[in-house]
Amino acid sequence: MENLFQDQDIVDIKIEDSVKASYLDYSMSVIIGRALPDAKDGLKPVHRRILYAMHDLNLSAKASYKKSARIVGDVIGKYHPHGDSSVYDALVRMAQSFSMRAPLIDGQGNFGSVDGDNAAAMRYTEARMSKITEDILKDIDKDTVNFIPNYDDTVREPSVLPTRIPTLLLNGSEGIAVGMATKIPPHNLGELLEAILYIIDNPEATADELMEFIKGPDFPTAATIFGRRGIIDAYNTGRGRVKIRAKHHIETKGKKEVIVLDELPYQVNKARLIEQIATLAKDKQIDGIAEVRDESDREGIRVVIELKKDAMGEIVLNNLYKSTPLETTFGIILLAVHNKEPKVFTLPELLSVFLSHRKTVIIRRTIFDLEKAKARAHILEGLKIAVDNIDEVVKIIRASSNDADAREKLSARFSLSEIQSQAILDMRLGRLTGLQRDKLEAEYAELMALIAELESILKSEVRLNEIIKEELVEVKEKYSTPRLTEIEDSYDEIDIEDLIPNEPMVVTITHNGYVKRVPIKSYEKQRRGGKGKVAVTTHDDDFIERFFVTNTHDTLMFVTNMGQLYWLRVYKIPEGSRIAKGKAVVNLINLRPDEKIMEIIPTTDFDESKSLAFFTRNGVVKRTSLSEFSNVRSNGVRAIVLDDTDEIVTAKITNVNSQYLMIFTSLGQCIRFDIEKTRDQGRSTRGVRGIKFKHDTDFVVDANVVDNIEQELLTVSEKGIGKRTTVEEYRETNRAGSGVISMKLSAKTGNVVGAVLVDETQDLMVLTSIGKMIRVDMESIRKAGRNTSGVIIVDVDKKDKVVSIAKCPKEEDDELDLESADTMDGIDLNEFNLTNDDKGNEE
Repeated sequence: MENLFQDQDIVDIKIEDSVKASYLDYSMSVIIGRALPDAKDGLKPVHRRILYAMHDLNLSAKASYKKSARIVGDVIGKYHPHGDSSVYDALVRMAQSFSMRAPLIDGQGNFGSVDGDNAAAMRYTEARMSKITEDILKDIDKDTVNFIPNYDDTVREPSVLPTRIPTLLLNGSEGIAVGMATKIPPHNLGELLEAILYIIDNPEATADELMEFIKGPDFPTAATIFGRRGIIDAYNTGRGRVKIRAKHHIETKGKKEVIVLDELPYQVNKARLIEQIATLAKDKQIDGIAEVRDESDREGIRVVIELKKDAMGEIVLNNLYKSTPLETTFGIILLAVHNKEPKVFTLPELLSVFLSHRKTVIIRRTIFDLEKAKARAHILEGLKIAVDNIDEVVKIIRASSNDADAREKLSARFSLSEIQSQAILDMRLGRLTGLQRDKLEAEYAELMALIAELESILKSEVRLNEIIKEELVEVKEKYSTPRLTEIEDSYDEIDIEDLIPNEPMVVTITHNGYVKRVPIKSYEKQRRGGKGKVAVTTHDDDFIERFFVTNTHDTLMFVTNMGQLYWLRVYKIPEGSRIAKGKAVVNLINLRPDEKIMEIIPTTDFDESKSLAFFTRNGVVKRTSLSEFSNVRSNGVRAIVLDDTDEIVTAKITNVNSQYLMIFTSLGQCIRFDIEKTRDQGRSTRGVRGIKFKHDTDFVVDANVVDNIEQELLTVSEKGIGKRTTVEEYRETNRAGSGVISMKLSAKTGNVVGAVLVDETQDLMVLTSIGKMIRVDMESIRKAGRNTSGVIIVDVDKKDKVVSIAKCPKEEDDELDLESADTMDGIDLNEFNLTNDDKGNEE
């Protein structure tokens, strides 16, 4: 037998490679071309093709109805190579007022019901576009969107529609693709448009800000959303779960209560619900129900549940919520296709995509109108020349042998284009009357004004935004309706903050970016000169760089070296043991790879009377109202504009009592100047010069806000030397001066590490580079003059040095609690000197 494959071009292919490639092609086809909506116009391909086919058929809202079978035939014949039932099902859903918040198709005939009844066959029903759909397709003939070949490359179809309506969020969408699914609930059009108008003026608006306008989903079947947590999660992350309950009222019939259901949760089949309730009552699974009947009519839903004599309506309702679809959960997944890629969006992202699409459409429409206007103006310029020289034009035409000869002679004589010459040849003699000549001039003037207007739109972002606003307001006035779905708070949604005691915490952060919080009681106070306790277990290449004391309910503002500010609640920082390593701060806030936290500021509010003062390494200072940081975004906000070689050193809160700003440098300089020398500035500004360095190698290490000159400052150096000095001793100077000496430095002291305002009701916490944390009583530190070195307040090893200082609350007992210390794992009490009251020597 001859070899059938002899002399054939045969390629060996691994079956797994072939299956993989085929499955990927199939998956992408389902994801992009069938199951998921486009984020721009909110439509799946089948819906888009149906609406465009109706546009081809001129089935506007004012046109006569046309058989659904004709529409479906055009769709599958031209654009959608799938079964007619899938196309008809999609058409039917777009006509159902109980499925769509704003139906896109105006149907005539039986298009199904909330009881689950199927629509009549497509040969019986008729359809046309609804009024709102005209605004979805508006300007499609003005080159506003791209067109692509259909499945057999015979006609072209739009890749997206130039919608003026945020259809995706208005009507929602559901679809199951390969490995992913989307489930977007309907919303209220008026609320969506208000949010989009807000985004135009506030491009960086957060989901929380937009929720001032968009309260939540707005289902066509109304009902009640129970609880807001799922809405907040969905709008901030793209995923959430909302609980929907039927709306009801209770009537009385004699001595019995009657539950009347007025609205049902979205997508609940009323007939099945009634059947289920009746079955549960019959089987005694729910007690107290005597009868269930459906009294619904064209006026609305009315499901009557008559109770037995002694039954309580609220108890029966709670049982129905648990056992029937009277309460359902809608799992929100804001997944859509954008630029041919599926993505889970947040609420601001979805609205921004729509807004960007509108800008593109308007720009392309403007370019189209501009080119058309310029082409018409070009012709009118030629006609004006002909009218002004009509006798010569007629003579040239009469002397020409044919049209081509006449065009050439006209073009040569009057420097006309071929288009202008042809327009002159096509001109009727009636255009030569005086009235027509005036109309020609008027039309030309109008065209030039239109061209100027269109060109101004293309040149101005402000003008473009104004047009978008005008169109959105127009759409809102035409189509917005009152909200149907009510939203009620759920008693189950207890704020986690209410369950967390408000107590003081020590928050530490290491050089490599690990953060934790530990109860303040974990650290006992030591006498001046004590050795201290290990505050955190660190690696050889890591050490504690920042720490502070705050309460669990406070808000933390993270100020980074790059001038960014982030927001976090204290209780959201994981609590750890005293020697625990902690959690990477990048898992809590969205830091950039090269960004370091320089200051963490606790605050209880964002009062306008308060300000944030920022101090940079190069001596720049800036004040900004605290209220400007009340709506910090997940990716942070810019707090100050920095030079390339500069970075933030610290930041402090100021209030109405603040009088002076004090800046300390590494080489012992300090400056005190009036706080009014630095006025409040916006977030995106640079600031002003705070101090002038005497040495190029000097830099700012700390700064403080002072209320009065009677206050004292505690200055600490790298070798554990410290001193208390009154603010009055630091002479007040003008801003941007060199200041005065803050500490007399030597090899024994090392450079200045920091300075804090003395508060004898608080203790001083000192951190060293190897991870030791020592609590010192501020009262035990001796007062000294400004130009002195001070006393040893911390016994620092030769290879160790102080890296940070901060204040913390006093403990009730000044003595170390040895019994408590014994319970602390990993702590060797023998390593600490607990009885040396004053080990340091004065310098």
